[in-house]
Amino acid sequence: MNTPKLLTILVALISVAAVGGVGYVILQPPTPLLSDAGFDSSRISPNADGVDDLVTFRYTLSDPAQVSMYFEDEAGQRYYFRQNEQRNSGDHSFLFSGVVAGFHRADENIPGEIERRLLSSGDYTWVMEAVSGDETKTATGTLTLVDSDSQLPVMSAFEIHPETFTPNQDGIHDRVNINIYLEKTAALSVYLEDADGERYYLPEREEGREPGDMGNHEFDYDGGVDQGMEPPPDEKYAVYAVAQDDEGQRIVRRGELTIADGGLPQVEIVPQTTGSVVWFGALPYDDHMFTDAHVQGQVIDKPSGIASELTTLTLPQNDLLVFKLTVSNYGSTPIRTAGPFPGTVYQFGQQASSLAAYEQSGAWRIGIKCDTSLSDFPWRWAIAPLDELESVHDQETGETYYYLQPGQRAETWGAIRMTELITARNPQDCWAGLIHEDVGISAFQSRVGAREIEIVPPPEDR
Repeated sequence: MNTPKLLTILVALISVAAVGGVGYVILQPPTPLLSDAGFDSSRISPNADGVDDLVTFRYTLSDPAQVSMYFEDEAGQRYYFRQNEQRNSGDHSFLFSGVVAGFHRADENIPGEIERRLLSSGDYTWVMEAVSGDETKTATGTLTLVDSDSQLPVMSAFEIHPETFTPNQDGIHDRVNINIYLEKTAALSVYLEDADGERYYLPEREEGREPGDMGNHEFDYDGGVDQGMEPPPDEKYAVYAVAQDDEGQRIVRRGELTIADGGLPQVEIVPQTTGSVVWFGALPYDDHMFTDAHVQGQVIDKPSGIASELTTLTLPQNDLLVFKLTVSNYGSTPIRTAGPFPGTVYQFGQQASSLAAYEQSGAWRIGIKCDTSLSDFPWRWAIAPLDELESVHDQETGETYYYLQPGQRAETWGAIRMTELITARNPQDCWAGLIHEDVGISAFQSRVGAREIEIVPPPEDR
């Protein structure tokens, strides 16, 4: 008796559920994956004049989906705006300016990669496709473009020189120059990119042309060394030049640049273990020591010992004021130097150029100056003996350059024949300086080991 009642109740419940399900389907029909897709206008004039440059596209997704959109011209050529981009369910919208993924035409020879390009004037069929699992839904429509034949921001010149540069302030390949010619006005940027994707942007040289103007643009890069910063690590970098015009068209050109021997130069005069920082002494002069641009005279031996008195040093007029000091390269990059090499003797009235030792941009030299010197550090020497330096032959310039290596210390020495006795400045101070030619002299290295020097008449005049 109870079984028929239970069966009747179960059948009734199933019937109610079925009726409810049918009612739900009638009242809440399944929503399509992609719906309400379309532009708010069927016409666009993307010429960056501020009138009808943009149209809005709206669409709705019932489920998360991968969305693609492309435009097809009358010849059947497709131009993608988006391709397989993930979007969440819900309402979506975006602005369209007529610019799609870059493409080349068959009759074009445009250097570089066209990343984004404006569609030409004409009638297009747009297609939006949404894919979610096994379900695919497509919407189509038409869009007309007028006044959209924009010239591309072509970079007809893209030159990198040198292709390997050494940002270490040695005066040899310390800077890289990148020359670009823009065929139309466009925003222009240049950067290096390492293997990990880190970018280093290069400044444009200011030479009268406004940034982005049509014409030639030069980008100059020193690795940051001139601002006291460590340059990027030594390695090969990709160089990118990016030009984007007002319409949103973008072209990228790519090159390569290698950074080698980069580093912030760090060098100093090291104090002696006892006594003064600079050793000063006296030595008789010999005519065989005379040196000029044509004659290399006899050099003096390196003074022995490490101590130097701090009291006034007295030497006869026409004798030699001798110095000796130690230089340390405590940085991570080689330090370039140039002669005259240690032991060379100057006459008081000479200067480095008198010995054909002209200033060399980026070279480090030791200079001696006195209160009565006729110029700033007229007497200069290499920071180390030739046999303690590493030589590097530059095939491009044909020159051989000399370097003190990182972590290396060296002694340098030399002499000046003190022929002038100026009563108003006797005694006088003499001191050493560490000179980075055409770069500067550190305030901490511009007056090192000052010693009071007194010149007395030669013995025959007393």
